[in-house]
Amino acid sequence: MENPKIRFKGFTKDWEQRKLGDMGSTYTGLSGKTKEDFGHGDAKFITYMNVFSNPVANLDMTESVEIDSKQNCVKAGDVFFTTSSETPEEVGMSSVMPENADNIYLNSFCFGYRPTEKFDLNYLAYVLRTESFRKEMTFLAQGISRYNISKNKVMEVEIPIPSLDEQSRVGQYFKNLDTLITLHQRKCEQTKNLKKYMLQKMFPQNGAKVPEIRFNGFTHDWEQRKFSDIASRESVSRESSYDLPSLEYEDVIAEEGRLNKDISLKENIKKGIVFDGSQVLYGKLRPYLHNWLNPDFSGVAVGDWWVLKPNNADKSFIYRLIQTQRFDDIANQSAGSKMPRADWNLVSNTEFAIPVSQEEQEKIGEYFSSLDHLITLHQRKCDELKKMKKFMLQNMFI
Repeated sequence: MENPKIRFKGFTKDWEQRKLGDMGSTYTGLSGKTKEDFGHGDAKFITYMNVFSNPVANLDMTESVEIDSKQNCVKAGDVFFTTSSETPEEVGMSSVMPENADNIYLNSFCFGYRPTEKFDLNYLAYVLRTESFRKEMTFLAQGISRYNISKNKVMEVEIPIPSLDEQSRVGQYFKNLDTLITLHQRKCEQTKNLKKYMLQKMFPQNGAKVPEIRFNGFTHDWEQRKFSDIASRESVSRESSYDLPSLEYEDVIAEEGRLNKDISLKENIKKGIVFDGSQVLYGKLRPYLHNWLNPDFSGVAVGDWWVLKPNNADKSFIYRLIQTQRFDDIANQSAGSKMPRADWNLVSNTEFAIPVSQEEQEKIGEYFSSLDHLITLHQRKCDELKKMKKFMLQNMFI
C-alpha cells in the first residue's frame, strides 16, 4: 500500500483506501422551497458559498429560512458537497460541519454526506481538498454550459485513511496553517482599511485648507496648486533591454502597487517610456483599476502609463496624492466607454491641496510607505503560507 511522502514521526502503519459510500450515506439539501421562504424564519442554512469557500464550514456564514418537517437537519461531522458550477474544476467542493448547532440545514445546491465511521473532522476537511481528490471531482463533472455531479458517483470515490491518531495530527497541522493564513489576511485587510481611512483624513477634504489629521509642528495652510505644477509627464521612449526591463499593466498588482513577477527575466523587447526610479507611475487606462507604482529601479513603461516626474514636490507624497479619492474622481472623468483613459488635460489643470512644507510632504510620504510595507509583509507571508499548504497537501496525503 502506498503511503504519503511526508509523515509525522512515530507513524508507520500503511494507509487504507476506502470508498466514501462504504463509510457513510448521503442526504439532500433543502427541497420544495420558494424564494418567499428565504430571508426570514427561525432556522438557518449553510450557503453554497460557505461550502465552496471553506474546508470547514463557517457557522457565521448562514442565512435564515422558513423550514418544514421534510428537511434534513445537519450534524457535526457531516460533509457538504456542491453539486453544480459553471466550470468542472469547481464542482464537488466540500466543507465539513465542525460542531452541532440547533436548527441548521443545507442549501438546495449541495448534498450532505454523513459518515458512519469515526473521522477526525479536520483530516476529513483537508483530504477532500487535496489535488488528487479535486481531480476526481473534475473528472466526474458533466455538462456543457453548466456542470453537475452525481452524488452516487462521488460515493464511488476512494480516499486514503490512516489511523485516527495520525488523522488528528495531520488535520491539526492544516488547521494551524489555515489559522495563520487567516491571521495574516486579516492583518493585511486591517492595514489596508487604515490606509484608506488615513488617505481621507491626512489630505484636506471639500475645499478645506488643512487636513483633519496632521503631524505635530505643522500649522501652515496647505496651498492649491495645479497638478502640472507639481508633476510633469515624461515622454522619452526607448526599447527595453537587460538594464531597462519592460513594465506592463499585468506586471503590477492593482491597488497594492507592487510587482507580481521579476520583470528583469523578461526576454521580449518592447518599446515604452523610460523611467529611472525618480518618477511615479500611474495607469491611465481604466483608472478605476488603481494601477500605480513607486519604482526604485529603471525600466520602460509599456502601454498606458503616465510616468510622472515630481516638480518641487516629494516623490513619495505625489505617489500618495494619486491614490486619494479626489485624484481618483478626477482621473475617472475619462474619455471612452469600453477603454476609458484618464484625461491629462483635465488632470494636469486640476488644483490639489499641497503642504507648503517639503518636510511635511516627506513625513506624509514616509507614513504611508510604512503602511505599504506592513501590507506587503502580511501579503507575502500569506502567499508563502499558501504555497506551503499546497506543497504539504500534495505530500502529506496519498
